[in-house]
Amino acid sequence: MSYVFEKYINEKFDDSGVLSEISFNIPSDFNFGFDVVDDIASRCPEKRAMLWCDEEGNERTFTFGDISRLSNKAANVFKNAGIKKGDMVMLVLKRHYQFWYAIMGLCKIGAVAIPGTNMLTTKDLVYRFDAAGVKAIVCTIPDPASDYAAEAAAVCPSMQIMFGVNGKKEGFLDFDSLIEEASDVFTRPEGEDAIKVEDMMLLYFTSGTTGYPKMVWHDFSYPLAHIITARHWHSVVPEGLHLTVAETGWGKAVWGKLYGQWFCEAGIFVYDFGRFVAKNLLSMLEKYRITTFCAPPTIYRFFLAEDLSQYDLSSIREATIAGEALNPEVYKDFYKHTGLKLREGFGQTETTLTVCTLSGMEPKPGSMGKPSPAYKADIILNGESAKPGVTGEIVLKLGEEKQCGLFGGYYRDEERYATVCKDGYYHTGDMAWRDEDNYFWYVGRTDDLIKSSGYRIGPFEVESVLMEHPAVLECGVTGVPDPVRGQVVKATIVLNSGYTPSDELKKDIQNYVKSHTAPFKYPRIVEFVDELPKTISGKIRRVELRK
Repeated sequence: MSYVFEKYINEKFDDSGVLSEISFNIPSDFNFGFDVVDDIASRCPEKRAMLWCDEEGNERTFTFGDISRLSNKAANVFKNAGIKKGDMVMLVLKRHYQFWYAIMGLCKIGAVAIPGTNMLTTKDLVYRFDAAGVKAIVCTIPDPASDYAAEAAAVCPSMQIMFGVNGKKEGFLDFDSLIEEASDVFTRPEGEDAIKVEDMMLLYFTSGTTGYPKMVWHDFSYPLAHIITARHWHSVVPEGLHLTVAETGWGKAVWGKLYGQWFCEAGIFVYDFGRFVAKNLLSMLEKYRITTFCAPPTIYRFFLAEDLSQYDLSSIREATIAGEALNPEVYKDFYKHTGLKLREGFGQTETTLTVCTLSGMEPKPGSMGKPSPAYKADIILNGESAKPGVTGEIVLKLGEEKQCGLFGGYYRDEERYATVCKDGYYHTGDMAWRDEDNYFWYVGRTDDLIKSSGYRIGPFEVESVLMEHPAVLECGVTGVPDPVRGQVVKATIVLNSGYTPSDELKKDIQNYVKSHTAPFKYPRIVEFVDELPKTISGKIRRVELRK
């Protein structure tokens, strides 16, 4: 049996069966909605595309035939409302199933989808509406997001159309009713409405750790680069169910809940929950026999705080990790409980998977893995490739042609784009070092490095040791000014249940770090808190900790 992705890629493998080279065959009019979803639907209309459930026990299965028809309906709804090619449309839909056929409908008409989280407030939305010139929004009605959207729309001239799902509200078009009434026939646009592969398809506001978020845009070739994500990293199987834990407002959602998985004709599992509860998610993994799973390290840490012996996780064939660097202790504990070796992956909103432990590679606990064959990744210091053991910046070498998966730019900000794409490289701003086997080891963001008494200290290397201490649930390490040393290391710590803050515990943690890594790295300042400040996508905001 042939799969849809096969016509778009050329692959080579090493002697161990690990992907070593990949190139892409990109048609000038490639469109994921027509060329992948509709293609699969025409051949296998009853093939499962998505299994969705919520906390109340509701459950729905969508086939590729369903997604094809519903995305045609969505395209007609948008078009009838006046949305056309190039228009900016924001989707604030949590984990609701409407997200999938809404984003596919926008893809089919050539409008630009802007996923956003429901945690955005009025001020956040005003900034986004004005910055991108957003014309329409689709959001959940029984949620404060719709109130914030209405308040923002009232002061933003570009915003013209508001759709609501799962309820009715004054000022919002009822998206669900319109979908029911719309025609399920939508032909590929031609002439002046024809969509070219270099057109803008997707725009993300990055949840930066400093300053206002940037507007990162990708063209219609972007989904192709996620074939590696799903096929060679997540290792999805066509008849299985893949779960990536991510709200649809995060870039991680299209990494793990859409493009690559459907390219590989795998089913995606969506658990539509409000507040994360580790026990509930573990029950879902067991009940629905999830075959491949991906989540940030925080999720695994909460899993390990539960009694994993109470759950049958034997259906999971592969488990991957991304979103932040992986502490070796989490790797070891999860392996001990499940026999699964967590495989890490690294990338940014601006890219797809750039450094990773691919299927077939032996993971090194705490290492990101090796450069993806899709990119020419390197670590440089002072303009030259850094030797093993030397910390430098992760960069991607730029070629004459744009690399598939690399962003098209920062929308309306060419100056910022020029600061990261220069000297023949895309500069990620992330620091790492490589070992003799070319495995990359994450250190931190360039602006997070701590310089103390002449030493350069990466926050992550201290956090990794802290996470081994039984009292530590989460931690963030920063540098704070010191008149003698320039900076000293500070650890901000959330404690596990059963532990209470005390001077004795503080000293015990400090001594633990001293004895398990170079003594100059130990945190001279320790603060216990109830929670850490995080970005919308869940990354620790060290800039806020420094303040």
